[in-house]
Amino acid sequence: MAKNSDQKAAPDKLNAVIFTVLRLLLAACAIGAYYYLVLPPINPRSVQFWIFTAFCLLCIAIALRALDVFAFGRAIKNMDLGRLFRGQRQGAGAPTWKTLFGKGALSVVMSVLIAIPFAVLAIGMIISSVVFNATAYAEVITVEERVFEEDMPETREITNIALMDTNSARMLGDRKLGALAGVVSQYVVSDDYTQINYRSKPIKITHLEYDGFFKWLGNRANGIPGYIMVDTLANTAEYYEAESGIRYAQSGYFGDDLMRKVRFDYPTKIFDLQDVSFEVDEEGNPFYCISCYTRRVGLFGAYDVEELIIFNPVDGSSELYEVKDVPQWVDIVFDGDLACEKYDWQGLYSGGFINSVIGNKGCKQTTDDFGYLMFDDDVWYFTGVTSVTSDASNIGFILSNARTGEYRYYPVIGAEEHSAMHAAEGEVQEKEYVASFPSLVNISGVPTYIMVLKDNNGLVKLYALVNVRQYTMVAIGETQQEAVSAYLKMLSGAGVDTQGPVETEQGSVTVADVQFLTLDGVTYAYITGEDGNVYRVAFTEQNEQIVLVRPGDVLDMTWQKGDIRIVREWKRKE
Repeated sequence: MAKNSDQKAAPDKLNAVIFTVLRLLLAACAIGAYYYLVLPPINPRSVQFWIFTAFCLLCIAIALRALDVFAFGRAIKNMDLGRLFRGQRQGAGAPTWKTLFGKGALSVVMSVLIAIPFAVLAIGMIISSVVFNATAYAEVITVEERVFEEDMPETREITNIALMDTNSARMLGDRKLGALAGVVSQYVVSDDYTQINYRSKPIKITHLEYDGFFKWLGNRANGIPGYIMVDTLANTAEYYEAESGIRYAQSGYFGDDLMRKVRFDYPTKIFDLQDVSFEVDEEGNPFYCISCYTRRVGLFGAYDVEELIIFNPVDGSSELYEVKDVPQWVDIVFDGDLACEKYDWQGLYSGGFINSVIGNKGCKQTTDDFGYLMFDDDVWYFTGVTSVTSDASNIGFILSNARTGEYRYYPVIGAEEHSAMHAAEGEVQEKEYVASFPSLVNISGVPTYIMVLKDNNGLVKLYALVNVRQYTMVAIGETQQEAVSAYLKMLSGAGVDTQGPVETEQGSVTVADVQFLTLDGVTYAYITGEDGNVYRVAFTEQNEQIVLVRPGDVLDMTWQKGDIRIVREWKRKE
């Protein structure tokens, strides 16, 4: 009898082993499918890594029957989660925590292992948060204060600014593709345009993409044929063929998928699957530039770019560079949103987290968008800086180098960008044109916004210049030259020397008399000093306290030389 029992038990044990192996194989397939589709980095400083680890452990626990996933399903279906975790039953067969994780040693071990990734995520988020690390966040970048007039030379012809925004570039790119009879039926233009400095010209560039799975299947042997460059100054688009075709793209499938190829080549690197810039070198060869991130604070806090992958989409080769070693022709290493966020860390948290929430002493932040400038053979992000307690005006501007991550701050007080945009739109309000986000130029020593005005179809119709310090001073023109000429005329009428460099003096002036006068729609305060000189101050929102000046007050002023001294800056002497 015992012999028969042993003979019967042997096949049962063998079957149990076989089924366990099969379940483990299914778990391995599920883990492999997750990795193939989601592509998480194998890096403990990535949140995705710990989610992937938890998924792997759950699959293994289910395969080993250390976890009854069906009990979870029944609990969720019957809304028994509260009783489930309190160990209470509701009717016969209702699951409890003990029925989910059995009492055996394997179940205990697996339950502990599964809890570890979730614990790491929770603890990591807490110890990396800005609440406990405000100073560390603020010290991620170093900002150098610079002089506006020294870094931005005077100009009359703006050739280093991408005046056209991405939406307008997309329209030109789509129209260019529509004119290519042999290409338009198989490909579409990618919406991901990259701002580059190509042969000293501001260019927006993008590549073609496969128009769906079957178009990829029919054309993958030849690859994607080329890319489109949009001249942001001339408002034109050109199509360029890529020699040998672009094999790897975000619209490719399986092994031709760009992100899958890069992930398999660099399994430990942390990069954003959507944050890829398409660029060309000086010979016009296409490349993808993929920023690799690290964490500057704690386990998950203050992400920043550490390295860059330059990937050749034609042959699949790539090179990894540290940021300091990135080739000069590469323009985008740091994303514009990241550049603004890092400055906000310093602007908000330099005085500590509590100050950023309650006192706001010295807190400042960037405005909600950014533009582009090209100089020193690099692309720079431009955006205004405003006080947290008031967003009616800017207290300065920052430039951030998109390749090196360098920051420069310019303490130029004036209207914030959206006020300038509204002022430009108001000049032609009957046409209902929309202003693009402006950039900053130096015209006759005067900080000036420049932008384009677009119609409802997104086409550039007019150019606008707006005085930063006095945003009611707006010049409009059908061409850039017309707008600059009209603006120079306005500056000359306001007493600015538009023929050469502006010479200034500074000193203390005791007020003898104050009179207000409106010229060409602009109100000025004429201050007569006890020394007999007349000083003119433009009445703007930023200078509205000039109405409080009375005879006998002493003012510290910086003015432009002339019979009537044009005041550049002033404040009441303490």
